Amino acid sequence: MRGLPKDRIPFVVSAKVCGPFSVFLVFDDGVSKRVNLRRFLKGPVFEPFRTPAGFKKLRVDHECGTIVWSDQADIAPETLYLMRAERGSAA
Repeated sequence: MRGLPKDRIPFVVSAKVCGPFSVFLVFDDGVSKRVNLRRFLKGPVFEPFRTPAGFKKLRVDHECGTIVWSDQADIAPETLYLMRAERGSAA
C-alpha cells in the first residue's frame, strides 16, 4: 500500500461512481483506484447517501480536493488516498 506524499496532501481530481457504494478516483499525482465507501457512510450526515441513488450524488469539490455529497458530507482526501483498491479492480 502506498503512503501519503511527505510534502503535501493529495487532491482528488476526478471521481466516477462505478457500483452501489464504489467510486473510481483519480488523484493529482496520477494515482487511480476503485474503492468501496460503504463503511464510511455512517452517522446522520450520510443518511441520505446510503442508497445507491443517494450515493450517485457524489461530486468532486475541486476547491477542497475531495469528494462530497453536500456541504457537510465529505471524506478527507488523505483517507481516500490511503484506502486499498477493491479486489478485482483494474486500478
